[in-house]
Amino acid sequence: GAATIFLVGASRYLGYACMSHPHWPLRTIAVGLALWFMGSAQADGPSDNVAGSIRRIPPLGLEVPAAERAALEEQLAVLAKGISELRKTLERKPELALLPDVEIYHKAVSFALANQEFHKPEEWAIAKRHLETGLARAASLASGHAPWTRQTGLVARGYRSKIDGSVQPYGLLIPDSYTFPGGSRHRLDIWLQGRAENTNEVVFLDQREKNKGQIQPADAIVLQAYGRFCNANKFAGEIDVLEAMDDVRRQYRIDDARVVMRGFSMGGAACWQFAVHYSDRWVAATPGAGFAETRQFLSFFQKEDVSTAPAYQQKLWHWYDATDYAGNLLNCPVIAYSGEIDPQKQAADLMTKAMQTEGLSLVHLIGPKTGHKITPEAAAEIENRLTSIVAAGRNPLPARVSLSTWTLRYPSMYWLRIDRMGRHWDKAKIEAEIADRSTVRIPIVENIDAFTISMPAGLCPLDPRQAPVLLIGTPIQRVSAPPVQSDRSWELHLRRSTEGKWQVTNRPWGPELAKRPGLQGPIDDAFMDSFLMVRPSGKPMNPAVGDYLANAYTHATQQWRSQFRGDARDKMDSEITDADMANHHLILWGDPASNQIIARIADRLPIQWNKDHIVVAGKEYASKDNALAMIFPNPLNPEKYIVLNCGFTYREYDYLNNARQVAKLPDWAVIPISRPISGRSPGDTELPAGFSKVPRARRSPPRPSTSQMPIASSAAAGRA
Repeated sequence: GAATIFLVGASRYLGYACMSHPHWPLRTIAVGLALWFMGSAQADGPSDNVAGSIRRIPPLGLEVPAAERAALEEQLAVLAKGISELRKTLERKPELALLPDVEIYHKAVSFALANQEFHKPEEWAIAKRHLETGLARAASLASGHAPWTRQTGLVARGYRSKIDGSVQPYGLLIPDSYTFPGGSRHRLDIWLQGRAENTNEVVFLDQREKNKGQIQPADAIVLQAYGRFCNANKFAGEIDVLEAMDDVRRQYRIDDARVVMRGFSMGGAACWQFAVHYSDRWVAATPGAGFAETRQFLSFFQKEDVSTAPAYQQKLWHWYDATDYAGNLLNCPVIAYSGEIDPQKQAADLMTKAMQTEGLSLVHLIGPKTGHKITPEAAAEIENRLTSIVAAGRNPLPARVSLSTWTLRYPSMYWLRIDRMGRHWDKAKIEAEIADRSTVRIPIVENIDAFTISMPAGLCPLDPRQAPVLLIGTPIQRVSAPPVQSDRSWELHLRRSTEGKWQVTNRPWGPELAKRPGLQGPIDDAFMDSFLMVRPSGKPMNPAVGDYLANAYTHATQQWRSQFRGDARDKMDSEITDADMANHHLILWGDPASNQIIARIADRLPIQWNKDHIVVAGKEYASKDNALAMIFPNPLNPEKYIVLNCGFTYREYDYLNNARQVAKLPDWAVIPISRPISGRSPGDTELPAGFSKVPRARRSPPRPSTSQMPIASSAAAGRA
């Protein structure tokens, strides 16, 4: 979605060029722009709106000559053997944590070979060098050394993801001032890359070993995140950044008060969403270009009629629309940048308006008569402004906090956490302020049924000798709170009673089945943590549906590999252990007859499902004609999800523009198998689908029914 927009950008540039250089012939300018366009990345545009003609992402690459393939496969086999031996040798040793630094090279070349993703002949030589680097690192690690971990300058590293167990690469720029060992902690700048459909792991690792990138702040470590390919750091790409950052924090001395979030183009869009969703983690954010929301970007840039999107999809735009979370930037300094004639200036313009509605004013630097690039003058100005911001550091406990969210995927801001929302996918907002040494004012609490105040040890500024008082809402309700602890920590949970009064409680959520942080759905949420595909071993109730789901499973696993660059863990239903139940969200394929796990939990799900019908949300559908996709707490372990018959929900059509890469299905959907599977939908452009209904707080919650499908739980969910 953040690729170069030729039709708009070129026409604007042409106008400026003609005004600035009237002696230039129009033909010369037009030819020059055409040549520039042909050499640029594939542009988004109306040609990518045809669902029946979808470009492959990533593009199909070159056929590797037989001799080159044989040489690469021989080196791959040697490296694979070395990795296997290392895994055994290093078992239970701390050095095992460094094995991904070796594995990233094997994974890069094996994926490119298997998926035909070499796009230039010179990449075969690059792949050979990667394998040589992997072999050299394996040999060093086998001898008890890891010289790359004590290397300044450019260094490629890797980590093992909790999501699917895959190894994922990232790049670092370590300043010469960094010492091994040492005591001082360093600033960390995270740089999110622009859209490049050909940037597989082979290309990314080559760049990270040769190119210092767009930013080189003095004495700072720079993390270049891969983001699991080309998704604007959404979903698994979002978790990639957080996991890579955590790995860097384990390996290097990072000052957590001086972490800067940065990016441009597709990376600028990603920077906006990280800035608003995780505002309490960054000392500052510097988004450049990109996009900040879905509706207007796709309407204007993609010329796409988004008004026809189902209502549930339009609700789900709130997941990644940064404009909806602008108030969260109260305590996160932001410096935005745009080229004056870059169509993607639209993102910062919209964020300016969104922040103004929250009483905030955005610093928006603009490169005069500049298209889709950062001018040297603007880059210098950004660094100058960051210098004073970073020197001050991030305040770990600001006196005033504002938190807005539309989903409990993002429930926290500094010392506030929303535990229960009233209406999911409507805006929830809370503002709180430490008024004095014994008083906390909370004037705004909107669409919230429960929240927590939590100040870590040593940080609570309240007087431990006085009982704190909370002043909540309008009209003000006065609530007495428990005292600050001797270690200067303070935590309390508040819930709204059935009468609308706030009460201090001893737990953040009650025994009733209800959505809560980490278990709030929708379906795509299950693929942002450890998941396990569970294949059926039995015969389906309806063979045609069984065939449909077998194809859907194959599609889901193939697309996970293609778009999120990992191999989904999978097991047969008969092989699932208690450890699997404890450690993973289970993605269950089949029906109660074919899948043993579905059979075990079917009577504890808020549905009816037999050979004749599926009843969901109070409506009945013929089992022989429909498949069911849904997310629900696992009745066998209510701390994890089960998902029925679904992978991540956006599809091939959405790969063409990053702004389209949003969740396409809510908490459940009935999929008619008679409709052809397309690059836009698993069965139709609009399906019988919906969000769960969440019971309001009540003393004795009723058993969930087929018309009431909460998607989060407590221990009581196993009895529901």
